[in-house]
Amino acid sequence: MTDKQSETKEMNLACDLLTEVMGAQLSMEERQEKAIELAALILSESNHRLTKQEKKRYGELHRMMSDPVGKVFLTAMTDQCFRSKNAERIADQMVYLLQLYGTPKFFSPFKRLQLYLFKLLGNKFAKILVPVAIWSLRRETASVIIPGEKGSLTKHIKKRREEGVRLNLNHLGEAILGEEEAERRLSVYLEDLKNPLIDYVSIKISTIYSQINLLAYDQTLNAIAERLRALYRSALENPIKQKDGRKSHKFVNLDMEEYKDLHLTKDLFMKVLSEPEFKNLSAGIVLQAYLPDSHAIQQEITEWAMERVKNGGAPIKIRIVKGANMAMEQHEASLKEWPQAPYTAKVRTDANYKRMVLYACQPEHARAVHIGIASHNIFDISFAMILRLENRVEREITFEMLEGMADHMRRVVQALTGDILLYCAVATREDFQSAIAYLIRRLDENTGAENFLAHSFGLKEGTKEWDVQAHLFLESCALKDTVENAPRRKQNRCNPPIHLDPNAPFENEPDTDFSLPHNQKWGQEIVATWKEKTIEPIPLVIDGEEIHTKEEGKGYDPSSPSRPYYTYSKGSWEEIDRALTCAKNEEKTWGQTSIEERCLLLAKAAQKLREERADQIGSMIGDGGKTLIEADVELSEAIDFAEYYHRSMRQFATHDDIEWSPKGTVLVASPWNFPKAIPAGGIFAALVTGNCVLFKPAPEVVMTGYVLVKALWEVGIPKKVLQFINCDDDPVGSKLIQDERINTVILTGATSTGKLFMKMRPGIDLYAETGGKNAMIISALADRDLAIKELVQSAFGHNGQKCSAASLAILEKEVYDDPHFMQQLRDAAASLKVGTPWDVANKMTPLINPPNETLHKGLTTLEQGESWLLQPQVDPHNPHLWTPGIKLGVKRGNFTQQN
Repeated sequence: MTDKQSETKEMNLACDLLTEVMGAQLSMEERQEKAIELAALILSESNHRLTKQEKKRYGELHRMMSDPVGKVFLTAMTDQCFRSKNAERIADQMVYLLQLYGTPKFFSPFKRLQLYLFKLLGNKFAKILVPVAIWSLRRETASVIIPGEKGSLTKHIKKRREEGVRLNLNHLGEAILGEEEAERRLSVYLEDLKNPLIDYVSIKISTIYSQINLLAYDQTLNAIAERLRALYRSALENPIKQKDGRKSHKFVNLDMEEYKDLHLTKDLFMKVLSEPEFKNLSAGIVLQAYLPDSHAIQQEITEWAMERVKNGGAPIKIRIVKGANMAMEQHEASLKEWPQAPYTAKVRTDANYKRMVLYACQPEHARAVHIGIASHNIFDISFAMILRLENRVEREITFEMLEGMADHMRRVVQALTGDILLYCAVATREDFQSAIAYLIRRLDENTGAENFLAHSFGLKEGTKEWDVQAHLFLESCALKDTVENAPRRKQNRCNPPIHLDPNAPFENEPDTDFSLPHNQKWGQEIVATWKEKTIEPIPLVIDGEEIHTKEEGKGYDPSSPSRPYYTYSKGSWEEIDRALTCAKNEEKTWGQTSIEERCLLLAKAAQKLREERADQIGSMIGDGGKTLIEADVELSEAIDFAEYYHRSMRQFATHDDIEWSPKGTVLVASPWNFPKAIPAGGIFAALVTGNCVLFKPAPEVVMTGYVLVKALWEVGIPKKVLQFINCDDDPVGSKLIQDERINTVILTGATSTGKLFMKMRPGIDLYAETGGKNAMIISALADRDLAIKELVQSAFGHNGQKCSAASLAILEKEVYDDPHFMQQLRDAAASLKVGTPWDVANKMTPLINPPNETLHKGLTTLEQGESWLLQPQVDPHNPHLWTPGIKLGVKRGNFTQQN
């Protein structure tokens, strides 16, 4: 406690309470009771210290709680309206949102009047009103996002230093999508550490390295470690002078972001600080209490740190936070069909927070691991204050809050503890657009129904709302010893897959969670196994027999196109005719099997694919040149087809007014770019509806198709019902299409192929999914960082060999003329690692075939007005392998646009 405490009744009582618990041995019940008592005193004193401006701001936030539509408007306006630099464009969107949602009721009468006038006059006077609106937004948020210009930032640092407040600087800026930008951000951090006014910085690993790849774990870890060493060296080389004259090293704190980066960040932190060079450096890491995993990691780090201190090393620090990326974690989990990594109930997060604080405050732990109690919840703050004094670890346990959030509470906490560290977000005028995501997250934190801050405005002891918050505190205390501490994401591909109930509702198949170490190892073993695998000659399977013919085709690994990867038999018309005869003979038998029996076989097929996931994926890597991640996602889709179709068929069969009759014999002609999922979809749809199938895979991926159908035969689908054929397109393939014994053709391929089939056989029953050109339209109001990220992923995922690949980007003029957007886009694409899929670090792999004449022309030539933003290059040793390419100035009708 400080000598400069206010002499109010509440402060005196709080000081007396804290003095009373010094060195005491309290029971948990006593701690809880005193924490609630202290929280009431802190709240009362905080309310007394509210400034007029703070009362106005917090009153507005409090009113927002009962105006959900107004909150939606504010979020939408913040997210959409200030990304453009065109005043007319901004005004038009603001007017649209005001017309859509109306003027928020929570705003003051003056602000409501301003918005009303903007709705009326914004479009006419955009050049005057929009700059005023932007200036107003920056002014309103200046307490939360500190202006990053040198003069403004220096002034703020000095002001806070005079108040006895330390700052933890966090530079906000654009997403780091490429290595040039990562190097620039690293240089910003290094400059901060050279600044004599700055002694504490926070960094995220994703801001110093753009190509994080958890499958290439060691490569990624080593790449980031080299950059972290540069920061740690700068912290050592630029000491700061303390008030007492002592010099201390500057502090570098590793922020925690997404769950997937949890183990990587922890391993990086321990790896670099274990090096002799940094033995005497104190540095920090953040752990998020909303992750059940965090307590075990806290224990691991603490045990390591205790050993480090025992051997003469400096203590380290853990900043314990609740976690602020819930929406992002939920979004990712929903896309991948994973359990969300954080707890599903806020009270469990709070319980884990207390468990971590209790562990951290034990003296033997605190000596090696200093702790930053980062929270605005006065119950948790009070709880930690009592533990800190009870265990006499005042020097080791400090308190942290967010700059510009609940500053009245900050002043009281600082007065009681003598110290405070503020997490200070900083953005320059140029970077302010990139700070919008931080603004929205802080807005959610202020107003989220389960967040304490949302209820703290106007909160008073003795009210119903106070009782609710006190009850939640006690409930979390009661759960601290029993709340789960095992990860919620437990998927383990090394274990046999779970057998699903075929009668349960449909759920998408989860993709592999490569954030989990055992799944990373599983994936790496697939690559290692299939890289050395010898493929036996692949037969035709006709009329229940495996047939090896004299005429053979050759399959190639696109990474080694100079030598065959395997051979496969090719059928003459004699073999194909036999297959057709067999199918027609089997039509009646298979068509009369019960729907239930066919559905059960599809359910078994789905389970078989789960069991063979590794080999099904490996075949796509070797045959189709797919990356492990692309192949994994595709297999999930193949399983989805089986699960969805058998459930759909069961549902259709319940309609008594519908009569079902099979088509007969179906030819499934599948492509090479999705060699597992697309044929699986066609095969399963035909089989479950009672049809016989002739499966003809694309000649580039015969082995992948064979591995698929082998799995289906093994679960009981008859080889006479599902036959496997390969033949030359002409004349045998053409004759097959023209044969009337083929009742239906399911084709995925070129538009020209579909037209050819219709010409060869007018009236053909053809289900064709053919090629197209997918475009991404990027407007001036788009989140440009996100647009670039998704554009690069879409354009170059599986090397652009998908009809869904964004081969054309259509940009609004403002975006097209933005040199920074173009530089970011180029950097993001140029930073992609290119090479064989047998190296899991690579994100772009060889094309299935060397570029044909049309593609080669597109990759190597420019028309009038066109230029290269990024010129593609071919590998001199492999004509299949090309680097990314981005062409500018493409006009409607140009060769590139047409092809």
